[in-house]
Amino acid sequence: MLAEYTGVLVILVVGVVVACAMLGIHLLLGPRRQFSGKHEPFECGESQIVSPRRRYAVKFYMVAILFVVFDVEAIFFYPWGAIFQDLGWFGFTTMFIFTIPLAIGLIYEWMKGGLEW
Repeated sequence: MLAEYTGVLVILVVGVVVACAMLGIHLLLGPRRQFSGKHEPFECGESQIVSPRRRYAVKFYMVAILFVVFDVEAIFFYPWGAIFQDLGWFGFTTMFIFTIPLAIGLIYEWMKGGLEW
């Protein structure tokens, strides 16, 4: 029975060996130059304007969560729309039940002002 997992074990061992070999080669052959610019935070080729420890408004996180929720909803709607005629009323009611909590959440967020900038 354990013989069935031999392939998985071999792939796991090969992956660990390759990762360790790459790290070891980097440590042996990689550059070791130290300079002051290396220790500064860097993002998108621009120097930082404000402190990265500055507090962000919760609004950014709420918008991000809403984006993810409605993006996942759109991912479910595309395949459903492609086979809508094959599913019939069963598919329609299933997606209707799926959409109700999302619509209620959107209305709630809209009434609370979460979509306002």
